Amino acid sequence: MHLSKSQKESLSKSFLLFFMVMELFLIFIFYNYYKIEEEHLSEALFLEMKNDSFLLDNEKFEMDIVPTSSAQRFYELYFDEKQLYILVPFPQDNKNSLAILYPLESYKQELSHIKEQLLGQLILLSIVALLIALAFSFYALKPLKDALELLEEFIKDIIHDLNTPITSILINLKMMNKSEETKSIAQSANAIAMLHKNLDIYLKESHFKKEPTEVAVVLEEQIAYFKSLYGYLKWECEISPLLIESNSLALSRIFYNLLSNACKYNTSNGFIKIELSQHHLKISNDSYDGIKKPKRVFERFYKEGERGLGIGLHIVEKLCDELEIKKSLELKERVVMMTLSFKS
Repeated sequence: MHLSKSQKESLSKSFLLFFMVMELFLIFIFYNYYKIEEEHLSEALFLEMKNDSFLLDNEKFEMDIVPTSSAQRFYELYFDEKQLYILVPFPQDNKNSLAILYPLESYKQELSHIKEQLLGQLILLSIVALLIALAFSFYALKPLKDALELLEEFIKDIIHDLNTPITSILINLKMMNKSEETKSIAQSANAIAMLHKNLDIYLKESHFKKEPTEVAVVLEEQIAYFKSLYGYLKWECEISPLLIESNSLALSRIFYNLLSNACKYNTSNGFIKIELSQHHLKISNDSYDGIKKPKRVFERFYKEGERGLGIGLHIVEKLCDELEIKKSLELKERVVMMTLSFKS
């Protein structure tokens, strides 16, 4: 069964949850069973000692004569540092008692043997519980997996059908005389094309071929695109050449989604500051009221407003993992700063 990353995560979480519940239940049962067995062992030894007090023929026990103590009662099991024992009265002798003894070390060995047996049974049942938990997880995941596959196939068909008209619109726009109207149409068509590429990458388990890539060139292409859309923002760009082993298409998707978020969630008189130097890219922007839950921004479908699909930063995380790019997010009041660190 081929599983996507999210499906594997769902499978592992449901498996671990179910298995841990079963395992804790088994541990509780076996712990109580061990306590019962420990009590049974003590009772069995006590009965054997009591019987031996009448016959005095059991080589398993030792005997000794000890002074009678008012603090101890006859025919009760006592423990000390070396042995277990019971006290038996002598007829017509109130000063001395007969002690029937059993070494504490022997008692511990018998308990250890019980522990080993129960541990073996616990391990065997744990393996059974593991298999049941795995089977249950696959069974529970299958309807969800089938539904997701159906949805993904549907989206793939839509993406495939959109590819031809989008390409046709962009080609025809290039052939037309450039005017303010055609520029506006071209920008909208490019936005649709970018969304199309985002959905395509989101659905694919892509593995990008790495090659020498000039980061500054890819970044400047995206900056030029967003500057044309958000010219009212204050742009500060300090970009130095940076050549790394990467993939230009994947980098373009990362920069597009980061700049898209920085622009969309900015203020009307806000700023965007971009710094690229020494294998680090920093994108800072003003925001309405910061980010409420920064730890969740890279989760799939998570969004703090009504705009967007909630997959842009998830795609950033997915591609950064693929290209081995470290990312970090910092918040200072209303300023959001995203940092990417490339491998040298």
